[in-house]
Amino acid sequence: MMCNPCFMDANQVGYVHEPGFEDIKEILDRAVSFKPRRQIIILFSGGEPTLSPHFLDAVRYAKQIGFYRILAATNGIRFAQSMDFVRQAKEAGLHGAYLQFDGTTEEKNQHRGVGNLLEVKLQAIENMANAGLKVTLVNTIVNSVNNDNIGATVDFAVRNIDKIQTIAFQPVSFTGRDEDIDEETRQRHRYTLSQMTDDLKRQLHADWEPMRDWFPLSSYSAFTSIMDMLQGADAPWGWSACNCHPNCGIFTLLVVNRTTKEWAPLFKFFDYERFIRDVAVITDTARGKILTTAQLALAILRNFNPELAPKGFPISQIVNLFRPTSKRPDSDRNDRMKTRSESDDWRVLCVEGMWFQDLWTYDFRRTEMCVIPYGTQEGEISFCAYNTGVGWRQVIETMRRTATIAEWHRTRGRHEIFAKGKNVPLETTVHSLDLPIVS
Repeated sequence: MMCNPCFMDANQVGYVHEPGFEDIKEILDRAVSFKPRRQIIILFSGGEPTLSPHFLDAVRYAKQIGFYRILAATNGIRFAQSMDFVRQAKEAGLHGAYLQFDGTTEEKNQHRGVGNLLEVKLQAIENMANAGLKVTLVNTIVNSVNNDNIGATVDFAVRNIDKIQTIAFQPVSFTGRDEDIDEETRQRHRYTLSQMTDDLKRQLHADWEPMRDWFPLSSYSAFTSIMDMLQGADAPWGWSACNCHPNCGIFTLLVVNRTTKEWAPLFKFFDYERFIRDVAVITDTARGKILTTAQLALAILRNFNPELAPKGFPISQIVNLFRPTSKRPDSDRNDRMKTRSESDDWRVLCVEGMWFQDLWTYDFRRTEMCVIPYGTQEGEISFCAYNTGVGWRQVIETMRRTATIAEWHRTRGRHEIFAKGKNVPLETTVHSLDLPIVS
């Protein structure tokens, strides 16, 4: 693909940067060597990571050395084209995918330059769900392009809650192919997280309040210590942490009935702000696993308001959200909510807003606190430092470039590029996804 926006400038910089398998192993070995050992998300990115001849081997190696949240940031084309590839990725150890998904109609995806891109996304979701892979929809919001469709994207995820776990909305940052954007276009396309929360409430006509239901992503780090205590000192890995700057992103949780598709913001009937303070007290007292479990249960009980909860939603489901499991170390929040049987109706949809930086919004304090480092041949580098301006991406890729474009094409050939409205050929377009009605 040759789409805008894009963090990098693939196919347009005159050279190829393609780490070899030994490079990839070294990067992963360095990540697993950090002490204390905590689970981190391994997200293979690109360009398009599935084009790498080392992709499946890299996934397999990451799994082998102990990581379990192994994901791919992908346009979904290979996952849509080949069910065999999807199965191979699952067998190698892939946990899920961050799937580029800019809207629920072809029109809202047309700026990516592929004629049937929505069709590709739907088939990719279907194939990945059939293989048991977790799907996160990654929606880059560009003002005046697709911001009027973000409510429909949430509706789509709710309708397909058994196939979609998370939505990551990302207001556009002007980096990579967009660094030279003119002032008028930048002002027209700029979009913020506050606009996002207001637009979601308005487009969905929902009781989804910006000031009640959304919290900084970093607030979830309050649970890191308490989860470590509940797992016990013998746990091979610590719980993952999210200690980013509060301006880096926001999140909320929606509880969804998978049968009726009724949904509600969890924090409408669960006082999350007070619960965070309770968790801080519990962590500070450090009274051992049994008493800590009891304290946590009491904190959940006192912050749960059954009068505001959806009919039939049990408080036990909130308890399960914060209960680590030794049987399934790779379990996510929805796995933990399936406590009785697959017939349990309630699921959780996480909706995030990630505010990545560009030259016009850069904050060095945010860079210092970054929790999304790029693993490179020269070490770990903050996401925004790597992608913003004439920065580390250009430095690393120039230092470690594999070949010029001409040399690469001469020795390796060309992979197919889908641009200028070209359609992606698919073996089938049959799926079971429920699409929202968009007026």
